[in-house]
Amino acid sequence: MKIFVAGATGAVGRPLVSALIAAGHSVVGLTRTAAHAAIVKRMGAVPVIADGLDAAAIQTAIGSSKPDAIIHEMTDLSAASDLRRFDRAFASSNQLRTRGTDILLAAARENGVKRFIAQSYCGWNYARTGDPIKIETDALDSDPPAEFRATLKAMQYLEQTVTGSSNPEGIVLRYGSFYGPGTGMLSRVMVEQLRHRRVPLIGDGGGWWSFVHVDDAAAATVKALERGNAGSIYNITDDDPAQVREWLPALASLLGAGRPFRLPAWIAGIIAGEHLVVMMTKARAGSNAKARKELGWTPAHSSWRHGFSEIARQPVEQQRAA
Repeated sequence: MKIFVAGATGAVGRPLVSALIAAGHSVVGLTRTAAHAAIVKRMGAVPVIADGLDAAAIQTAIGSSKPDAIIHEMTDLSAASDLRRFDRAFASSNQLRTRGTDILLAAARENGVKRFIAQSYCGWNYARTGDPIKIETDALDSDPPAEFRATLKAMQYLEQTVTGSSNPEGIVLRYGSFYGPGTGMLSRVMVEQLRHRRVPLIGDGGGWWSFVHVDDAAAATVKALERGNAGSIYNITDDDPAQVREWLPALASLLGAGRPFRLPAWIAGIIAGEHLVVMMTKARAGSNAKARKELGWTPAHSSWRHGFSEIARQPVEQQRAA
């Protein structure tokens, strides 16, 4: 198949392009700059330069490439280093989740695209009640902290719009928190913050998180393309959800950093905001059972414990180049 990857040079986009090509698909990779277009070309895909919010440019790009499927991995995390202003940090990404999704779907329908897969998230957006490990049919948070509201609304819009589409067939992937060499939980910014003990253990650290290596996220996306059921949502996570009080000190130790200092939840709420307290003390993780069963997908990095350790052992230069 010919696959149009929107966001081809992002955290998942890069390994996804490589995984699609390895699986025998031809790939057209959308990116916003000439420098990133060169990266797409080196990976073996056909680059297209356009802004994901430019409807005319996207229509032209999809009309000229005539893909069989579109995979929407577009985000903009350039302002995401300060999570105290969460909705502001993700404002551009939320535009891509709403207007960007509408633009891609409209172009897909105009050009006979058969399948449409979009990125969502598995974690703090689940309701903070009941079991700590959630499945796809469990409710999302009906009363999120103020800083989460715009982002959760954008995620819900994307999920409802995509899974409600039959032309093209829509599928949503709720990825866990990403990590990989130099990206996500092991990005340069996160590593530096941990090494300088700027990421405290808030309250009891009882929040549950799910993780996924970016290579596993890419592999699951290929499986969803080939085997996913139309209208479905899949949690794409590893097999080892963990509480913050477990994974945060473990990650700091792997990086040679001091143990994170403890910060009472009430103080953290004043300093950082209610939303960060929720992430660290009340968040829920996600089960990957549905993806395993229906997609036939098994994460190569079954636990963040081994995945974090593998990357932490790599030279810094190798991590940044990845």
